[in-house]
Amino acid sequence: MKIFNLVLTTLFILFAAVQYNDPDPIHWMALYLFVAAVCGFAAFGKFNKYVLWVGIAICVVWLAFTTHDFIDWIRLGEPSIVSEMKATEPHVELTREFFGVLICLVVLIWQYWRSRKLQKT
Repeated sequence: MKIFNLVLTTLFILFAAVQYNDPDPIHWMALYLFVAAVCGFAAFGKFNKYVLWVGIAICVVWLAFTTHDFIDWIRLGEPSIVSEMKATEPHVELTREFFGVLICLVVLIWQYWRSRKLQKT
């Protein structure tokens, strides 16, 4: 798991690095670097359940704000959100944000689950 967590750490650092041209780069860089830090600490067996809960709560709230846009994207017939890098329609940017936060949430929940599993052993 150490190597997998280090790979995740690297990926999330790279995710943060490419946010410089996003309309709201600070939010995304902070979120991705937060998840990178969680994965980095997890690689060395360091978990803090309170930090994980805060990250999970932030992701859940953020998802709540973007779920409406995700549902609108589905209602539009799920048009491509990757055909071009520039978001020409609002649903493109907001759906990408939904998936970005969802990925972060899944990783944080997985890290929380792992921390609980490791505490039992």
